[in-house]
Amino acid sequence: KLISRSLTRGRPFTKHLIAVGFCVFVLNSPPGHSAEWESGPLIHEFKLTLAPGRRLEAIGPLLSYEQRETQTQWAFPPFFSHTFDEGTDAEEFDFAYPLLTYDRFGTEYRFQFLQVFSLSGGQNQQENARKRFTLFPIYFQQRSPDPGLNYTAVVPFYGRLENRLFRDEIRFVLFPLYGQSRKKDVVTDNYLYPFFHLRHGDALQGWQFWPLAGYEHKDMTTRTNRDGEAQTIGGHKKFFALWPVFFDEKLRIGAENPEHHQALLPLYSRLRSTQRDSTTLPWPLGLTVTDDRAKKYREVGAPWPLIVFARGEGKTANRVWPLFSHAKTPILESEFFLWPLYKYSRAHAPPLDRERTRILFFLYSDLVERNEETGTALQRTDLWPLFTAKRDRDGNERLQLIAPLEPLLPNNKSIERNYSPLWSIWRSEKSAKTGASSQSFLWNLYRLHTTPETRKCSLLFGLIRYQSDPEGKRLQMFYVPVFKTRKPPVARPEP
Repeated sequence: KLISRSLTRGRPFTKHLIAVGFCVFVLNSPPGHSAEWESGPLIHEFKLTLAPGRRLEAIGPLLSYEQRETQTQWAFPPFFSHTFDEGTDAEEFDFAYPLLTYDRFGTEYRFQFLQVFSLSGGQNQQENARKRFTLFPIYFQQRSPDPGLNYTAVVPFYGRLENRLFRDEIRFVLFPLYGQSRKKDVVTDNYLYPFFHLRHGDALQGWQFWPLAGYEHKDMTTRTNRDGEAQTIGGHKKFFALWPVFFDEKLRIGAENPEHHQALLPLYSRLRSTQRDSTTLPWPLGLTVTDDRAKKYREVGAPWPLIVFARGEGKTANRVWPLFSHAKTPILESEFFLWPLYKYSRAHAPPLDRERTRILFFLYSDLVERNEETGTALQRTDLWPLFTAKRDRDGNERLQLIAPLEPLLPNNKSIERNYSPLWSIWRSEKSAKTGASSQSFLWNLYRLHTTPETRKCSLLFGLIRYQSDPEGKRLQMFYVPVFKTRKPPVARPEP
């Protein structure tokens, strides 16, 4: 059934892959086989443990096909994999990940090669159909039925960009001779970037001749927020000379909590505001004294951030880096000993509570996230490169032995599809909902699948098989039945 459904619903390449697997099965499986195929190391088919569906593995970890509810997935690790979800109309394809990837959700899609060559398009949430082509960092193009959304850029000669490189709009001619960027209402004209620029916007004017001097001034303005209320936007004055030696900045002028930053490096740096004062002499590794009246704490660092002591309602801290540290605020808590040998961090913002313990960065990591309202929790434990273990919020558990990449790139589905099958010599799963569990050693050389009512064990890629269920027990060796027992029917009581 798994093979027939995949042939009728899969993509053309998927059909060819499953057809090859089916041929291998026909040539190597004895007659009278059960619904789950076990043909030595060539093909092994079994039910999924954590979700309704089935999985077929062929030639050890080299070929696989999986079907669960509306999702189908096939893979040829480490070369390529393909996932298609009919329910959400989503599709993912990886080739030698991360060399080449293709992702699609509905009409939106993105194709990339080494993050240098990319194609993307589709209709976004604003119902604007767009197609993008990028050959980074030389050529950028976008096409849309709306001519106002079209742009082309050939770096460094001439072009225009929209919503790229962290700017709303960019124009340039013979960059870096001339380039103009816009972010919201602020427009910056660059000449011989990054040395000279002129900037203007809503009540804003400024100039820069870097690194000699620069000045920018903005008056206080107002705008209407989403609730229809007038909101004050503070002004600012910024000046620097011989960057980064001297700068003087006044921020949020005319608004709440105006700030004044000033520095003459390396002699001093200071901040003054109605809510917070901070002074460093000399900067950056001198004595730092901070008085935070808003958060109600006082902090001394000598030199900051290596040696820090803080006291107050809003924060307590004792740090002598790299020997030890303990810091706590109403939400955050962290500590370390002999950094980076041991590090602990916690974020508690009800109803969420997150704790993480690490030893030598990624050598050992234990992460726990709890929801205090629902009582659910997830946990992930990694010991690089030996194992990774996970328990999700539904109570389902997974364990994988040998995990060289998973602790470094947690929750990366492409790594799990394209690389994990190659080195995971032991896999185990347990479902909290159904009570089913499964274990696999050396790509199904040994496999055990149990439910509250059944038990199925396979050795030597299925050459030795044992199964027990409410109907009885069965044992096969080299495809020859050794014994079969039937449980007597339960006698019904006389009426």
